[in-house]
Amino acid sequence: MNIESNARNVFLSHYGRDADFVVKAPGRVNLIGEHTDYNDGFVLPCAIEYATYIAVAPRTDNMVNVLALDCNNEIDSFVLGQEVAHHPSQSWSNYVRGVVDELQKRGHVLSGCDICITGNVPQGAGLSSSAALEVGVAYAFNHLCDLFIERKEIAKIGQAAENNFVGCNCGIMDQLISACGQQGQALGIDCQSLDLIEVSINAGMTIMMINSNVKRGLVDSEYNLRREQCYDGAKAFSKPSLRHVSIEEYEANKAQLDEQVAKRVEHIVYENARTLSAMQAFTNNDIATLSKLMAQSHQSMRDLFEITTPEIDTLVEIINSVLGNKGGVRMTGGGFGGCVVAFVPNCMVEEVSAAIEANYQQQTGIKETIYTSLPASGVSVIRA
Repeated sequence: MNIESNARNVFLSHYGRDADFVVKAPGRVNLIGEHTDYNDGFVLPCAIEYATYIAVAPRTDNMVNVLALDCNNEIDSFVLGQEVAHHPSQSWSNYVRGVVDELQKRGHVLSGCDICITGNVPQGAGLSSSAALEVGVAYAFNHLCDLFIERKEIAKIGQAAENNFVGCNCGIMDQLISACGQQGQALGIDCQSLDLIEVSINAGMTIMMINSNVKRGLVDSEYNLRREQCYDGAKAFSKPSLRHVSIEEYEANKAQLDEQVAKRVEHIVYENARTLSAMQAFTNNDIATLSKLMAQSHQSMRDLFEITTPEIDTLVEIINSVLGNKGGVRMTGGGFGGCVVAFVPNCMVEEVSAAIEANYQQQTGIKETIYTSLPASGVSVIRA
């Protein structure tokens, strides 16, 4: 049984009636451009074929009832039209409540509904299960209540929910790619203007995502500290964000910066340049250049931004030993665990997988999980 059918069947069993529609919101993998998004820089993510599914049916009152299949069938209920409180114990509930809170703050009139949530985006792997949930919930209310909210605004609502309600200062990338992804393409995002640059992905290449299974949690990690250090760096240059600091400016003034701040700034300034170069390399299918850029990105995250782990570095080394310059590999996501992304020729996927399976657990004591995907479409409504 597929995930959509399962969501509908459980909805019927739990609520005693059919869902009116199902929203499908994809997770994402970022090919290059890490921690550049909240610095107004450039990123290059694509939506993936792993997604959150949200089955919905309207109610005649102001109640919102939510069933979370993948969280031990936990339930949540709250009333619309009043201030939304934090749930005292269920973290997943606060992503749903946060989106509703943001929609109401923006003056949207919402209708009560019953909701059932499930999906196959790996949680805590750096593939943005939280953003998929936020975008999916916002899109569900958009459809249910005929709000006519544009996709970029859906992304902003999801980001605001995570920033203001959940308490994680994430950038806009994860929500934007879940809302606006295109089949067969990555999306270059200018995080200052939110301009989207379509970047074709060669059909002869596969995107592999290898979960290190080192669990991570952005709210509890050093993510917010990295963000503060970047802001300190921008302030030192008297710039609104690190997007506006050139490589030349950084190199001329780095000696005057705090040592830790200088390392963070160096990563962002060079990562922005790498991301722009990678957009062109993907478009030209210049795999050798992509291989080099992804390797440089990983080294920078390891040595300058200091967000990798020994297990992540081991995964990258194993994959590099097989791929060489025929593809690229790097850590992806916020860091401190999670996933590695590899851009691999279709004919080498089995060889790369075999090398990981033979070596990673032996070297780290942890069993990896391997996913493959093509670039997928953004959030959509599936009718019965």
